[in-house]
Amino acid sequence: MTPGSRTDEHDLGLGHDLPRLLSRRRALGLFAGGLGAAALAACGSSGDGGGGQAAGTTATTKADATEIPEETAGPFPGDGSNGPDALRERGVVRRDITSSFAGASGKADGVPTTIDIALLDVAAGGEPLVGAAVYLWHCDRDGRYSMYDAAIASENYLRGVQESDKDGKLAFTSIFPAAYSGRWPHIHFEVYESLDAATAGGSKLRTSQLAIPKQACDAVYATGGYEASVQKLAQTSLESDMVFRDGHSSQLARWSGSPERGIALKLNVGV
Repeated sequence: MTPGSRTDEHDLGLGHDLPRLLSRRRALGLFAGGLGAAALAACGSSGDGGGGQAAGTTATTKADATEIPEETAGPFPGDGSNGPDALRERGVVRRDITSSFAGASGKADGVPTTIDIALLDVAAGGEPLVGAAVYLWHCDRDGRYSMYDAAIASENYLRGVQESDKDGKLAFTSIFPAAYSGRWPHIHFEVYESLDAATAGGSKLRTSQLAIPKQACDAVYATGGYEASVQKLAQTSLESDMVFRDGHSSQLARWSGSPERGIALKLNVGV
């Protein structure tokens, strides 16, 4: 089962996603009026067709504490909810997720990429969410997910858990993911209240996805090894993507760097 061959399953079906999509649209409808409209005008939106902002241009402030929407985990979470469970494997808590762990030895090739996340407590007015944990995963350079695709079912790379520090921040070292049919380039993540909750399969505070800016994708996909992603990227957009089409301003990462020096992606995640 690969993303390219089963794109109709990526949202796990209408029955799985419809309640979340309806709930999200209701929330967006409420937000669009009254104080919500004023807040949106004050915060601004990407409005750049997926270009994003340079990663160093926006500091983490309380004003950035927009609650990130709940999204589907997709069919390849590796969290025990749909087959394989990486969270209970020894070694899953790590910053560098390019290599497999717990006895597996594979390594994912691609443009080096850092993923920096700042967790913000929305109920506390945007204060850092300290001591929480993020489980993050994404596809490889060929659009495949470890633990699920037949060719890499024995690998578990591009998956890992990190705990937020006193500033609510955490980071992963990875590679830039591919574009594959039916989806805009993205990174999945789940937020847990603690490291113990994450590694014990506890309840999640939020499941969501990070959208990668188009300019970053264009730069990386022009390099060797990503040739198939050029055509796949041209087949979709943020506005037509099944997850991001109803609003992506709080999910669109800021970015900086280059394929030669490495790409940096940054996102503030309000929970």
